Amino acid sequence: MDMILDSQTLLILATVAVAAGFIDTLAGGGGLITIPAMLLMQVPPVQAIATNKLQGTFGTLASTLTLMRRRQVTWDDIKAACLSSFMGASLGAAAIQFVDASVLDLLIPIVLVSIGLYFLLAPSAGTVERKPRMGSGLYRSCIVPLIGFYDGFFGPGTGSLFSLAEVALRGRNLVRATASAKGMNLASNMASLVVFIIGGKVLWILGGTMAIGQVIGAYLGSLVLMTGGSRLIRPLIVIVCFAMVGRYLYQHL
Repeated sequence: MDMILDSQTLLILATVAVAAGFIDTLAGGGGLITIPAMLLMQVPPVQAIATNKLQGTFGTLASTLTLMRRRQVTWDDIKAACLSSFMGASLGAAAIQFVDASVLDLLIPIVLVSIGLYFLLAPSAGTVERKPRMGSGLYRSCIVPLIGFYDGFFGPGTGSLFSLAEVALRGRNLVRATASAKGMNLASNMASLVVFIIGGKVLWILGGTMAIGQVIGAYLGSLVLMTGGSRLIRPLIVIVCFAMVGRYLYQHL
């Protein structure tokens, strides 16, 4: 059953979703904004995570379609990787039903700090296209489904992880890496969302309202990305990753 939320609360969360969609398009980590906001408004944790997947899916869909229309990425470029991501996330979302997520308490900060440090200490990474360090077949069959599994299982920093993999392993520049990451993140979000819908955890009215804000923010973020936004991607990824680590440690310690 959907929670009954007043119109002012819905408006506040929709506005939060605009900011989250904008930041998520450029650097990932939009859930760092939306999930705490929903929890602050007394949305139960499981429903907050499930509803975040609903509104986040609309945001990644909007940014992916915008980037495709502007020829920053094509369906042929990412269709195989999207399928791998979807399959990995499906397994991850199923696994979380049976495994204690606390096993990730140590792993999550390490992953996020590693991403932040990579982009902070490797200033030339992603500035130009480079020779891939890993073949596309191995990348799609191993790395992408592994990140997808992580998103379905837990998820903080998934967009940044996809961007990091594209830059470090496939030699992409940051704009192309971020564009490709949006498509793969869309696939993993959709897989996780299906599992939550089946489990009856999604708050539809809240999710639909926030989805409107996500679409607006994601569209604006996509436009910035294509008009010199590459200068913003690196510092935003670093800030988002370390902010997630700070929030995660504060929450658990």
